[in-house]
Amino acid sequence: MVEPQIISTLVTGGQASSGPPLGPALGPMGVNIMEVINAINEKTKDFEGMKVPVTVSVFPDTKKWEIEVGIPSASGLILKEAGIQKGSGTSGTDWVGEITMDSVVKVAKTKLETSYATSLKSVAKTIVGTCLPLGIKVEGKTPKEITLEINEGKWDEKFQ
Repeated sequence: MVEPQIISTLVTGGQASSGPPLGPALGPMGVNIMEVINAINEKTKDFEGMKVPVTVSVFPDTKKWEIEVGIPSASGLILKEAGIQKGSGTSGTDWVGEITMDSVVKVAKTKLETSYATSLKSVAKTIVGTCLPLGIKVEGKTPKEITLEINEGKWDEKFQ
């Protein structure tokens, strides 16, 4: 069996196009470029506006292809939950947004399968930690205050 040719790239969710980097890479492989692009956009539409890792495997002998969509970065998911485009330029002093503990849990669940952490609680603490440089508060408190509360068990029912 012939090994597939693999293209790995970051695309903006739901907005992949036949321009670079995909079009020029797919062209020589003899596949229908628009079919592949449309399939990528369909699979990434839930991550609209976010950078999403995508891997396209093309089997040169059959011209069949497969698409694997990764998960956007934790900071990208947090910004989406906060409804803002970018984080604070001065972390720890300027707070530009806020998310709920439910949002933290939602992002943590998304990241859990690709994380080396073993529990939802530990992934949630990582997500809260990522809020600090972004300038995003959780439940109106700083990430440090929320982390203390998580350590004390105050939010445990959310991590079941």
